[in-house]
Amino acid sequence: MRKGLSRRKRAVTTEVSLTITEMFEEFMLVKKGEGLAKRTIAEHYNNFGYFKTYIGKEISADEMSTELFMGWITYMIEEMDYTPGTVNIRVRTMRAFLRYCYEDKMWLDEPVHKRFKPIKAPVDVVEAFTVEEYRRLIGAIDDENYVGFRTKVITFVLLDTMVRVCELVDIKRQNIDFKTMSIRLEAADTKTRVGRVVPISARTAKLLSEYIHETEECGNDYVFLSYEGEKIGEATVRDNLRVYGQVAKITNKRVSPHTLRHTGALFYILNGGDPFSLQRILGHSHMNMVRRYVQMTNMDVQNQHSVHSPLNYVFK
Repeated sequence: MRKGLSRRKRAVTTEVSLTITEMFEEFMLVKKGEGLAKRTIAEHYNNFGYFKTYIGKEISADEMSTELFMGWITYMIEEMDYTPGTVNIRVRTMRAFLRYCYEDKMWLDEPVHKRFKPIKAPVDVVEAFTVEEYRRLIGAIDDENYVGFRTKVITFVLLDTMVRVCELVDIKRQNIDFKTMSIRLEAADTKTRVGRVVPISARTAKLLSEYIHETEECGNDYVFLSYEGEKIGEATVRDNLRVYGQVAKITNKRVSPHTLRHTGALFYILNGGDPFSLQRILGHSHMNMVRRYVQMTNMDVQNQHSVHSPLNYVFK
C-alpha cells in the first residue's frame, strides 16, 4: 500500500514539467487512436479551450486542483449564466481528461475527476410541434427556389426518419434505397458510432427522388448540397429552418432539427407506433432516453385515455 503511494508521488514529480496543454495533447492522441468521431474529437478540443480561456495561462499538474475545476463550474453558472446542460457537456469531456491524468498517467496527486462531476439538471419536458404548427412550417417554405425546395425535403426527412442533423448532412446518395424505402446511416456518421437503417414513407421518398434527380449533375456523393454543389453543414440546416420558422410565425418554440426529431417521435407514438421500434429508429441504446421523446401534453393524455380507458374494456 505504502509502496504504491510512493510510486505515484515519484511519477508526479517526474512529469511535473509538462504543461496542461501538453498533457491534453497526449490524452487526445489516445482518444484519436480509439477511433472517436471527428465531432467528438472537436468537442474535446472546444471544451478544453473554454477551460484554458477561464484560467488564462498555462498550468502544471501541481496546479490542477479540485478547487480550480470546481471554481470553473461556479464561474459558468454564476458569471456566464450557462444552463446546466451546457455546463455538463463541458464538464464531461474535461472529466475524462482528468481521469486519464490521474489513473492512466499518474500525473495528478489527487483524483480531481471524482469531485468534478456534472451538476444536477432538471429533466426538461420535450418540446415538439403540434400538427398545425408543422403544417404552417412546411406551408411557409417557398419550394419554387432551390434553397426552399432543399429545406422542404430536409424538413420531411427530419420528421419522417427522426435522424439527428449531424447524421442528415452525412447521408450519401448510395445510402438511400428506394426499393426498400429506407436510408442507411453509416456507423462513422452516427453519434453512437453504431450504424442503423431508418425507414422512409412514400411521401418522403417522392420528394427525395425529385431532389436527387435535380442535383445529379453536381456529381457529389452527398445528398444535401449547396448552390455550388458542395456538401452543406449543420449550421446551414439550422439557419434555413429558423428563417422559415419566422415566416411561419412560430415564435413560442425553437424551430430546429432537434425539435423536428422530438416531434417525429411524439407523432410516431400518437399514430400507434410502439416505443421499441421507435428506440431503434432513434438510435438510442436505452429506453429511458426514448421516454423523453414520448412525453405527451395533458390533452394528448386525455385523448388517449378516452380511447383506451380500462372501463371502456369492461363495458364495451
